[in-house]
Amino acid sequence: MIKIKKFLFPETELMEKAHKIRYEVFVLGQNCPEELEWEFEEESTHFLLTIDKIPKATARHRKTEKGYKLERFAVLESERGKGLGRKILESILNDLSDYRGLIYMHAQVEVIPFYEKLGFIKEGVQFEEAGIQHYKMNLNKN
Repeated sequence: MIKIKKFLFPETELMEKAHKIRYEVFVLGQNCPEELEWEFEEESTHFLLTIDKIPKATARHRKTEKGYKLERFAVLESERGKGLGRKILESILNDLSDYRGLIYMHAQVEVIPFYEKLGFIKEGVQFEEAGIQHYKMNLNKN
């Protein structure tokens, strides 16, 4: 059974599970600098997706001066292609459903089509972040 838990930084048990997924996906899998991976943890709202109580995916959002930024989408490699990324993104967007301002992200180039299918629009030019090429994407609320 799939469950998605929304939580905040002080919930250390859930935070450790999310960190383990992100460490595997970003630090080990994509060679992202570890010190960049743990930025803005305390001010973010985190989400953890489990299947039969086993952590499989995580993501977060945080309020910025521009709006809400969606970040750190990570699905374990063995679980990709099963719709888990979509489920966790939908859970985050549902959490922000009453918000009327900008919702945006910095999406890795290889997953742009995934986010476009879910209503995000590429903005500006490609840029490098943590050694990986990205585009800024905004949610089209029309």
